[in-house]
Amino acid sequence: MGLKFSKAGVGKPGNAVGHHNSHFHLLSYLTRTFYLHHLVSKKRRRMLVGGYDLDMTYITDRILAMSFPAERMRAMYRNPLWQVKSVLDMRHPGHYKVYNLCVEESYDPSHFHGRVEVFPFDDNHVPPLEMLKLFCESVRLWLSVDPANIAVIHCMAGKGRTGLMVCAYLVYLGMSAEEALQMYAQRRTINNEGVSIPSQRRYVGYWSKILTCPSKVDNGPPYVNLPQPCSRELRRIRLYDTINTNAVFFVVSELQKVPGQMYQPCVEVARSCCREIKKGYHRTSSPRYYISFIESEEDEKKLETETPRVVVQMDTESSAIYQKTCLDYYFEKPLRVTGDVRVIFYQKMVGGRLFYACFNTAFITNCLQQFSLNDLDKVGFNGKSICGPSFCLELLFGPTNGKNLISSSCDDDVLSDDLSV
Repeated sequence: MGLKFSKAGVGKPGNAVGHHNSHFHLLSYLTRTFYLHHLVSKKRRRMLVGGYDLDMTYITDRILAMSFPAERMRAMYRNPLWQVKSVLDMRHPGHYKVYNLCVEESYDPSHFHGRVEVFPFDDNHVPPLEMLKLFCESVRLWLSVDPANIAVIHCMAGKGRTGLMVCAYLVYLGMSAEEALQMYAQRRTINNEGVSIPSQRRYVGYWSKILTCPSKVDNGPPYVNLPQPCSRELRRIRLYDTINTNAVFFVVSELQKVPGQMYQPCVEVARSCCREIKKGYHRTSSPRYYISFIESEEDEKKLETETPRVVVQMDTESSAIYQKTCLDYYFEKPLRVTGDVRVIFYQKMVGGRLFYACFNTAFITNCLQQFSLNDLDKVGFNGKSICGPSFCLELLFGPTNGKNLISSSCDDDVLSDDLSV
């Protein structure tokens, strides 16, 4: 396993004992390392190749998923980099390229002959949709250069982020989102749980919606219709059926582009606290109005001569929100969010994360977005402890700016004042 032992001196006292101790320490090291590797890899499939036991799996003949190729102490429980290099050079000499998805860790690309590309995004989270496009185009180009080429894809554990990007490429090849997720789960894990974080699965679904696959005759790459930046006004955050708590803190963040940098950090845009709804407390005395846009092409021609329709949002939920404990927060001034958004909930403002959700504003199809417990990410014991049997996270948005018929400064109060019934 790469360990070096000094030769014992001939005829020296204690030589036999020293030789025995060397074998004992070697056996102890191998046993401990084997145990750590399998403990960390959990239910991911491993490969025995070239005398090495590595956390890696062929998803297809040309797509290889693995955990981080580590050095020094981290190699005790991750894939040792030198072993990964040895196996790749042995099985695919000159024909492999490594894709590193980690933002938290890196290595010298020269270890893999300079054939390394980095597409970094946060652990347990999602990448911007533009990154999915660049990644899939890069993999396709590399694989098209030579039929012997393979793509080696990894994050830290080689499961969530790796699975999201592998599935994105399988969808790029023509699979449905569900087919890709199921194939990855079967090939990469022994318990059929591949991409398990709901937001990551959600983004595979987003990706499938913006691809237009060519005809079989053409056999070219799919057309990627990246959505234009779409701003939505977040009006309210509500948690239905909460227990064991009277307040939950939240932080709203957006992925922000940095010039000349692939990685898009998550930048906080708001934070506050959802508190218990008290019966009889009214936040506004006026009804809420929204502009209703006409979607059909035939009706679009009439937009210049006809004014948009006005829809009143009736208060039909009062009886429901008082039946169980509900927490909510109204934004006095609607919060404008754009693109890839993350909402994280905490027991306390510092630490104690409960759960979170990631979504893209271009895929919000109506004003009310609801997430059940199964739709939320990293729901641990503390998160489950505050959720009743009918728990639901609800985000209320204002109308879309897709048609640009309303000034960006419009909010409910302006509409309420200007449009009376």
